[in-house]
Amino acid sequence: MDGNGRWARSRSLPRVAGHREGVKAARATVRAAARVGIGYLTLYAFSSENWARPAAEVNFLMRLLESSVDAELPGLMENNVRLRILGERDALAPGVRASVERATAATAGNTGLTLQIALNYGGRREIVRAIRALAGRVARGEILPSAIEEADVASALDTAGGPDPDLLIRTSGEYRLSNFLLWQVAYTELLVVPTLWPDFSARDLYLAVADFQRRSRRFGGL
Repeated sequence: MDGNGRWARSRSLPRVAGHREGVKAARATVRAAARVGIGYLTLYAFSSENWARPAAEVNFLMRLLESSVDAELPGLMENNVRLRILGERDALAPGVRASVERATAATAGNTGLTLQIALNYGGRREIVRAIRALAGRVARGEILPSAIEEADVASALDTAGGPDPDLLIRTSGEYRLSNFLLWQVAYTELLVVPTLWPDFSARDLYLAVADFQRRSRRFGGL
């Protein structure tokens, strides 16, 4: 979800206006994904590097996250969406933690789209946490170091139990991963679009899915 600040700047608006519009784009994208039967949708809402932004902006984002999760919960229930949070929750504002805990508990039984929101998330830190978890298993004698396989690493990641992404859509024309799902995107199809996130619509999602469906995935084979 990249481009909120540039969207606001191009309209001579404060950056927070871009973040507000970004919430609307997220809502439209989630509903569109649910309509077409997408099983998993992951939105990168707040990275572990975003704490380096000005304190006023970070505080605004925390308040916006809290209010947005609360406001969107009825819609998630109506659309049978299950919410899952990726990342380290402990550093989040208490209100945000409480909101996501309420929403994840309320939607746990939903069987439609699984919406994964990455909050205080960084791909490298996720891998470090997985390594620590596996090291703990080794120390407890639960597994031998030589027996550790890719599946063991995957089961220790925040996304455990879910599939690797089929398609990564990068908005705002930036050609980089930005520390997002580094383990999981090994064979993910990448699509970079120039659209700034607040302008991303259901139509943009449908076009991205259509582009993906035309691709031939070889996973290293012929």
